[in-house]
Amino acid sequence: MTPKGKKAFKASKTSMNARYGLLSTQWNKFVVDVMLDNAEKELMSQGVKSSNIVKIEVPGAYELPLAAKRMLEKDIDAVIALGAVIKGETPHFDFVSSSCANGLTRVSLDANKPVLFGVLTTETEEQAIQRADPKDGNKGAEVAQSAMELLEQFASL
Repeated sequence: MTPKGKKAFKASKTSMNARYGLLSTQWNKFVVDVMLDNAEKELMSQGVKSSNIVKIEVPGAYELPLAAKRMLEKDIDAVIALGAVIKGETPHFDFVSSSCANGLTRVSLDANKPVLFGVLTTETEEQAIQRADPKDGNKGAEVAQSAMELLEQFASL
C-alpha cells in the first residue's frame, strides 16, 4: 500500500520486530473497525507478527491520549490511535477532536515515542466511510505504515 504522495515503503527488522499498540474507539465503530482491520492487516503484510500487536478499545476519542500513555509505559514502541469524530449540531465535536489531537501530541512528545493520529474528523458519516474504505482513503493502513516508517527513521538517527 502506497498512499498518494508517499514513496513506497519497505520494512526492515527494525519495524518488523517493534511492538505496536492499536487503540480504537467504540464511538462510530462502523468506521473505526474498518480502519482497525486495515491497520492490523498492513502491519502484518509488512512482516509484523500478531504477537507484537496489542489492541485496546476505549469508549471514545477523548480517552485515546490516556490509553496511549499507558500503552507506551508497557514497552510498546509506537501507538496507532484510531477513531472517528463526526460533526454534529453542537460544539462537542470541536472540544473532543481538539482535546484528542492535543493530548496525543503531548503523549508522544512526553514519551519520546511515535503516537500516530488516525482519528478521522469529518463533517459527515459519508466522509468518514470514504476515508476508512480500503479502496479509497484507507486511513487505517496509511497510519500503520507511517508508524513503521517513523520507527525506521528514528533507528537511523
